[in-house]
Amino acid sequence: MPLLLVRNDITKMKCDAIVNAANNNLRGGGGVDGAIRRAAGIGLLAECITLGKCETGKAKVTRGYRLPCKYVIHAVGPIWKDGEHGEEELLRSAYKESLAIALKKGCESIAFPLISAGAYGYPKDKAMKVAFDCFSEFLLEHEMLIYLVIFDKESTALGEKLFPNIAKYIDDNYIGIKRVMAEKRRRDEGFGNVSVPFDFGNAKSECAKNIFDSEVPKAVAPAAFSSLPKFHSSAKYDTVSLGDSLEEALSMIDESFSEMLLRKIDEKGMTDAQCYKKANIDRKLFSKIRSTPNYHPKKKTALAFAVALELSLPETEELLLKAGYSLTKSSRFDIIVEYHIKNGIYDIFRINEALFSFDEDLLGP
Repeated sequence: MPLLLVRNDITKMKCDAIVNAANNNLRGGGGVDGAIRRAAGIGLLAECITLGKCETGKAKVTRGYRLPCKYVIHAVGPIWKDGEHGEEELLRSAYKESLAIALKKGCESIAFPLISAGAYGYPKDKAMKVAFDCFSEFLLEHEMLIYLVIFDKESTALGEKLFPNIAKYIDDNYIGIKRVMAEKRRRDEGFGNVSVPFDFGNAKSECAKNIFDSEVPKAVAPAAFSSLPKFHSSAKYDTVSLGDSLEEALSMIDESFSEMLLRKIDEKGMTDAQCYKKANIDRKLFSKIRSTPNYHPKKKTALAFAVALELSLPETEELLLKAGYSLTKSSRFDIIVEYHIKNGIYDIFRINEALFSFDEDLLGP
C-alpha cells in the first residue's frame, strides 16, 4: 500500500527514512524533533552542526544513527500566522523537498510526522490536507511506501469536527450492533416477530432470520456482519443491455471479481498503473489480481478499486457482489465510503483521511 496512516511513535518506525520536523538551525527542539534526537543519540546532533542552517520549506539529510532507519530527513515547516503569509506553499515545499531527498537516496519507504502541526501551530486539518496533496502527487509518478505517523489519537480523532457532514450521514444511516441485539432480545423474551432493523441489500427476511435464530456472541464487532452470507433474489446488478449478444451477456454474468475489474478498467480507458495508483494499491498486489482469475480480495480492496474507477453506487455494489460482499448499514466503514461515492468524491486519500479520523480501517489491501 503506497500510503499508510498509522498511530505510532515515529522513532520506532522501521523504514529507510524518517522525517524530522526540524527548526532552522537544526540544533534541536521539542516535540517530534526532541524525540528523534534523544532516540538517535549524540551523533545526530554532531552531524547536524556540520550542515549549518536550513531554510523554511527546505530539507537536509543525516544518517539515522541509533534509530531503526538509514536516514533522517530534517524538514523545516512554516510557523502558522494566519494563512496569508505563504504558509501553505512553504509546507508543500518541505514535503516535496523531503520526498526528493528520499528518492535520490534510493529509499523504498519513508515515515512523516504531520509537519508544522505541533508547536508551529499549523491547523491540523489544513496540515493534513497539504500532506495528502503532496503524497498523492508524488505517488502518481513514483513507487514508494509512505507512512504518515500520528503519535496521539487526539491529533486526528476529530471526525465530527473535521467532517460534520459525514458525521450527520453516519447518524442518519448507521444502525449498530446494540440495536440488532436489542431486537434479538425482544424476540427471545416473547414479543413476537421482529422487523428487520436495517437493510441487508437483497438479503432481507431470510438473512435476518439466520441472524436472530443463531447463537450470537455477547460482543460482536459491527464489521462481522459484512461476512454474512449474501442472499440475492435476482441478478439485480448483473443486467446487460438488450444490445449485447447472448454470449456477451452470459460471460458478464459468470465473470469473477478479477475479470470484472479488468473489464471495468478497459471500459474506463485507464491503464493498469493509473488504476492501482488511484486505488492506493501496491503494484505487486495488482499483478497478483491480474494473474489470478479467481482472486478473492478483501472488502476494503474491492472498494478501493471501485473508488479508483469512480463507479456509481449501483456499480460499486455490482463489483462488491462479485467478491461476495455488500454495503451494509451496520458498518460505519461502509457508510463513510458510501457517503463519498454518493457525493462523487473519489479521492482515495480524502476518503482514508475521513476513515482515519473516525477511527475506521482504511481503503486498500
